[in-house]
Amino acid sequence: MKKTGSNNIFLNPKSFFLIAILLMGMNFTGCYRGRPSENPPIHLNLNMDTQEKYKPLAESAFFENGSTMRMPVMGTVARGELREDKAYYTGKDENDNLLDFSPVPVTAELLIRGRQRYDIYCAPCHSKIGDGTGIITYYNYVPPGNLHEDRLVEIGDGHLFDVISNGFSNMPAYKYQIPVADRWAIVSYVRALQRSQRSSISDIPEAELRRIGGRQ
Repeated sequence: MKKTGSNNIFLNPKSFFLIAILLMGMNFTGCYRGRPSENPPIHLNLNMDTQEKYKPLAESAFFENGSTMRMPVMGTVARGELREDKAYYTGKDENDNLLDFSPVPVTAELLIRGRQRYDIYCAPCHSKIGDGTGIITYYNYVPPGNLHEDRLVEIGDGHLFDVISNGFSNMPAYKYQIPVADRWAIVSYVRALQRSQRSSISDIPEAELRRIGGRQ
């Protein structure tokens, strides 16, 4: 019985050979995709590749002083850089005296945030309890300060904020890594650490003592 239909394609040697050549060509074409080429890329829109723009610190033939980077217009302030609250942003009053107390109200949320930031930025040097025995003391670094010294307990909050911001002695400035709000949170948490090492049972409220069974 003579076979007809699509089966004849595969029985015909010529058809089979052509199909094999076609598949091999498709295979080689697929392997070639993504390979580097010495031909220049096709630019459908040159403006997307060669934009007329200045790069940072490039020379400019347009401006009189030849500088691409322009100074802000006199009297203007960049968005988000208007820091009218001097106490909050510098830790100092209008006479440049360091503040005695933080301008930020102390809340439980603030202390939780302060502890998180302290453990990241301060604990490696000052330790998690603030006694200056952080992990860097194992690597022959200059010993950091003990935050429980009388001098640092009695000093104003503005001093702690200023040291965090601008550094002191071997301690680098952290104003570039730690936002202002987080610096004040750390100051409040340091005060909590200091209080924890100098507290007595009389500092615990009566209700809390009864809850923990410290007093009948």
